[in-house]
Amino acid sequence: MNGKHITNLGFTGADIRLALDAAGRREAMGLTRHEILAELALVRQNPAGYLGGTYDTLARSLEAQLQEEIDQLADQLHERPQPYTVYGAELIEEGARAQMDVAMRLPVSRSGALMPDAHVGYGLPIGGVLAAENAVIPYGVGVDIGCSMRLSVFARGSLSTAEAQQLLERHTRFGAGVGWDRRERLPHEVLDDPDWQALPLLRHLHDKAVTQLGTSGSGNHFAEFGRFTLEQEQNGVPAGDYLALLTHSGSRGFGAQVAGHYTRLAEAARPGLDPAAKKLSWLSLDSEEGQEYWTAMNLAGRYALANHEQIHQRISRALKMTPLLSVSNSHNLAWKQMVDGRELIVHRKGATPAARGQLGLIPGSMADPAFLVRGRGEPAALESASHGAGRQLGRKAAERSLNKRDVQQYLKERGVTLIGGGIDEAPQAYKRIEQVIAAQQPLVEVLGRFQPQVVRMDTGSEDI
Repeated sequence: MNGKHITNLGFTGADIRLALDAAGRREAMGLTRHEILAELALVRQNPAGYLGGTYDTLARSLEAQLQEEIDQLADQLHERPQPYTVYGAELIEEGARAQMDVAMRLPVSRSGALMPDAHVGYGLPIGGVLAAENAVIPYGVGVDIGCSMRLSVFARGSLSTAEAQQLLERHTRFGAGVGWDRRERLPHEVLDDPDWQALPLLRHLHDKAVTQLGTSGSGNHFAEFGRFTLEQEQNGVPAGDYLALLTHSGSRGFGAQVAGHYTRLAEAARPGLDPAAKKLSWLSLDSEEGQEYWTAMNLAGRYALANHEQIHQRISRALKMTPLLSVSNSHNLAWKQMVDGRELIVHRKGATPAARGQLGLIPGSMADPAFLVRGRGEPAALESASHGAGRQLGRKAAERSLNKRDVQQYLKERGVTLIGGGIDEAPQAYKRIEQVIAAQQPLVEVLGRFQPQVVRMDTGSEDI
């Protein structure tokens, strides 16, 4: 018996040596070469039937190869993207469309939609909504897991610019790594959530979460006072003009580390996935890693909402006023949702949940209005709407092309006082929010309008 006999049966690589070893053992038992070759042919055809015997090592190697081939086939992209609905197509860059096309070629994708604020992101475009079957995509949720909005509407009246500025400077914190010191922290039930003890990673991140609760990050996170005009009575609050606080924040360093960890695991689990879809690597919800991410993601979502609660709690106490109306929503998360009669995992990466009757918030920019909306539950949009105006200039492009004086003039004309903020977040870097809202009339009804007056953000790479 030699290697040529073995290769003629179709064995390759290390399996040739394993087959020869097994053949030697069978030859020692008195079998002829013809009988051994017949057995080896059967082992190759059905390795599972030869586990545990003389051919066990060879059978296990063949089984592993078969499973790898099956996995690679399961990870292959469809040749063409499945159809999806686009809102405000004229507002959306080709790069975002191309990313959504790749997402809709995933073997786990079942339905999708693109919102009018969509622009290029990592993996799923920002403004993308994707329904997957029994799978969760970390970059379909995004790095800032649970990024969300909150609005507090106070009794009729206003604040002077100086008062508003003082409140924001004293009771909000912004920036990477920033937190409250021990004496200034407020308690919150989210810090006692049992899920912190469910995973080593979450236990490790708990102290960071304690320190940063009630703070905001950099980039487009903000806290702003402004005039809120309610167009129709809502929750017992009559139509009219009010003082309001609007915030945009997420899950801080805790969520970012969860996103990074499970993105790496997802990518490692899909080595055969087309490089164009690498950042869309998914975790099966039947896997241990998928269940871990689901637990961590939902905890990050609750933590992000708690961030807003504490920001608004601090300022409400300083104002000595209880909000007449509070509204909040997440827009970077995945939800279990019934779609066409079956449960799917709906990823909203920069998209506002808009089920029928559901309230949500869609901001513009530091100087442009935000809108309180009520969802219409549009099935073609997977019950979603935009999460903001959406960028028309990337951060670097904004820094290169925008003139600081023009931005300052824009703010002045609209009566906006800015604390912090960088030119990469200038209003001109964003699409016109009125156009974005108009493009999604089938998705939401506008109930109110918030006009910023005093805005606080983290300091940008180039101040305005």
